[in-house]
Amino acid sequence: MIDTSRATTATALAAALLLGGCSFIPTYERPAAPVPATFAGAGVNAGAAEPAASAAPWQDYFAEPRLRQLIETALANNRDLRIAALNIDQARATFQVRRADLYPGVGLAANASRAPAAGSGDLTNSFSVGLAVSAWEIDFFGRIASLKEQALAQYLATEEGRNAAQVSLVAAVANGWLNLLADEELLELSRQTLASREESVRLTKMRLDSGVASELDFRQAESLAHAARATLAQQQRQRALDENALALLLGQPLPEDIRGSLAGSRLGAAPVMAPLPAGLPSQLLTRRPDIRQAEQQLIASNANIGAARAAFFPRISLTAQAGTASGELSGLFKNGSWGFTIAPSLLLPIFDAGRNQANLESAQAGRSIAVAQYEKAIQTAFREVSDALAGQATLGEQAQAQQQQAQAESARLQLADLRYRNGVASYLDLLDAQRSLFAAQQAVVQVQLARLQNQVALYKALGGGAGNPAAAADTPS
Repeated sequence: MIDTSRATTATALAAALLLGGCSFIPTYERPAAPVPATFAGAGVNAGAAEPAASAAPWQDYFAEPRLRQLIETALANNRDLRIAALNIDQARATFQVRRADLYPGVGLAANASRAPAAGSGDLTNSFSVGLAVSAWEIDFFGRIASLKEQALAQYLATEEGRNAAQVSLVAAVANGWLNLLADEELLELSRQTLASREESVRLTKMRLDSGVASELDFRQAESLAHAARATLAQQQRQRALDENALALLLGQPLPEDIRGSLAGSRLGAAPVMAPLPAGLPSQLLTRRPDIRQAEQQLIASNANIGAARAAFFPRISLTAQAGTASGELSGLFKNGSWGFTIAPSLLLPIFDAGRNQANLESAQAGRSIAVAQYEKAIQTAFREVSDALAGQATLGEQAQAQQQQAQAESARLQLADLRYRNGVASYLDLLDAQRSLFAAQQAVVQVQLARLQNQVALYKALGGGAGNPAAAADTPS
């Protein structure tokens, strides 16, 4: 080893560290949202005061206690959400690896060599033990810092991905619960219809036996009863499928107490969801976690360009060791054997067959792709909110009209039955009235389901209560 003063070493290391700080990352500018400033029909412009949040927390929005219990179970047990959380841990570790590359790695080094001496050719021994820094790259042109910024943005994007997965999970559980409520109501309707038609078969058989009705009337009643029985089997199958789908979201079977409480449930009796403000400015879509995720991926692509640009410039590395050295193993720790070596190196790319240029072009293309994905995420969100607002404006009127139609069909059935019993109308008129009433009653349930699920869709489209990004968890630096 070559002895020099410690002051000289400290000065050299300080100078090397001060060389860092240059960065080739392009200045990031958020792309303009490629959507109108307001939603169609909204009376709020982009500069107006925004509501307190894009959507309330799910605990405040969903008032049904059983649904809250299911959502909490899903958040604790759903495997997709668990994978998304583990992806955050992996991305955090990757970021920490990139951050560690900025600092020298110090290790314990022990070396032993035997080689001919220069000039005499005699074999000489060399032993050394000490602390060593091996090939530490001094980040003069910001290559490692750019990679660290890329890893940080990817980590933040993964966090937003987890938030988006939670929003989707909450909405999926809510929709699954509403499907079960609709299934129960449709099942009860099918059972009542089947019982009514079986009674019609019995009465028609009695009229046939007494010579009052024809066999055609009996066969028509029998056919309608079989149709109701087939519909009931179909509804039972759909009920089982919907429960299986909800169990997958929950990560466990449906709790027995909740399953037992479903009997006789009706969509109309479900607690009303908290109202959401209509006419929101489209700028609120930046609160959606999937849009924030797309923006972080854009930032990562932007940082990757800085790393690709820095590859065109020299890489400065430092290898150093401080410890004790001796030509004899027994003299390794004697006085006067202490020393150190410092060996900086510089590598300037001259010919790489276009590799660096291709990497830069790839990074630039990646940023363009990320810009397009970010804009597409905003456009998709804008459409989802607009569709949900359109549904909110029309599904209420449709549900009211459908209910009125069912009431009219019920009155028609009563009149048709009265006319048939008095011999004024044919049995075909009565059967047609029965079919129409059953279809109208089913449509009422389906529209009620669509109306409630549209409220869930609007809640999800507005960010699902994910909150303001400023309120997110602490970010590693």
